[in-house]
Amino acid sequence: MTPVMIGIIGLVILFVLLFIGIPVGVSLGLVAVVGLWILLGDTATFLKMAITPFRMVESYDLSVLPLFLLMADVCAATGVSRDLYDLAAKWVGRLPGGIAMASIGACAIFAAISSSAVACAATIGSIAIPEMRRFKYDDSLATGTVASGGTLGILIPPSFMFVLYGILTETSIGKLFMAGFIPGVLQAIFYFITIYIVCKRNPGLGPRGPASTFKEKIMAFGSCGEVIGLILLVLVGITVGWFTPTEAGSIGAGGAILFTLIRGRLTWQNFIQACMSAMRTTGMVFLILIGAYLFTYFITVTNIPMALSNMITGLGVPPMVVIWIIIGTYIFLGTAMEEASMMLLTIPIFTPIIANLGFDKIWFGVLTTRMMQVAMITPPVGITLFVIKGIAKDVSMGTIYKGVVPFIIADVVHVTLLVFIPGLSMFLPSLMR
Repeated sequence: MTPVMIGIIGLVILFVLLFIGIPVGVSLGLVAVVGLWILLGDTATFLKMAITPFRMVESYDLSVLPLFLLMADVCAATGVSRDLYDLAAKWVGRLPGGIAMASIGACAIFAAISSSAVACAATIGSIAIPEMRRFKYDDSLATGTVASGGTLGILIPPSFMFVLYGILTETSIGKLFMAGFIPGVLQAIFYFITIYIVCKRNPGLGPRGPASTFKEKIMAFGSCGEVIGLILLVLVGITVGWFTPTEAGSIGAGGAILFTLIRGRLTWQNFIQACMSAMRTTGMVFLILIGAYLFTYFITVTNIPMALSNMITGLGVPPMVVIWIIIGTYIFLGTAMEEASMMLLTIPIFTPIIANLGFDKIWFGVLTTRMMQVAMITPPVGITLFVIKGIAKDVSMGTIYKGVVPFIIADVVHVTLLVFIPGLSMFLPSLMR
């Protein structure tokens, strides 16, 4: 049996394991270990199994992840997320669909202190959906808004998906963080415009919220000004070279602890709660990373990436056609898989093809992450759709599916811009020292 055939069988088995509910990290590791044992024998396989976990745990670059997770968990546990929502509601709540826009704004800001779309959707959704219902918003708009806005959590830095992509492709995590900022802000603006158009056409879907005076708008910064300043410090510091992404994670986590402690919000109880949450998530992520690294090595050994690259090159199609084929593949996979599994499965295959075609890996990282976002709200298995269903238990999945349709249309336009205007992703990384 050829290595390529063994690789294909491994991919099929991986799909089956994920489908029956085996954890992602376990599935990846199991397929990789068995495949490597068949291809390389027991000595090389056991050596790889021994080295890989140590490499993951001792990695200086990967320490950025638990630090940013702690920053996000401290802010969530101390109620900063509600302050962010109130700030956004004060500034845009009076517009048509203004409370929904506030939800997107809160998601955009919270995304900058969270590395998770699920955490973003769950945290802001638990606040925003009851508020939108209080102002008689249609359930489809309310749930669709937060499900879509939650996906900002994996594009606006810091982002777990960028960390994962950076590890898998040996790409600068700091540059990936910077590359995601402008596309993330632009995505939020597209969602604002979408809500405005939908509510202009049918005002009953999203009535205007209460008016706020200019003084009230300015005063709203008082409760969360520190976290916004901290976000700006982290992003500017990485861009101009004041500190590395890992050092930025330390500043973010330390700053969040400091300002919530000074404000009297951080108690011993919610500090322990935040630490435990960050540790649980970190453990899960590192298990996935260990499995992913082993699986990437297995796929490389099978020569599947090279075989695919040669096949695509032999077709003679323009490189941009290949990009659209990859985008179409992600849209298809997104109807049945969650985003981490998609990235772990596809990046070892797609990245060598992209490199051979001359595309920048930073740009492709942003595009890939953006497609993960689309997958997260693509029925029937978009993960944030189920998160929102868990918050709004009395809303049918059909209503939630209906609510995300306008945002998926906006996503299509946004992805098209990212493909044809690479500068949207590459401008900030080009400024880094």
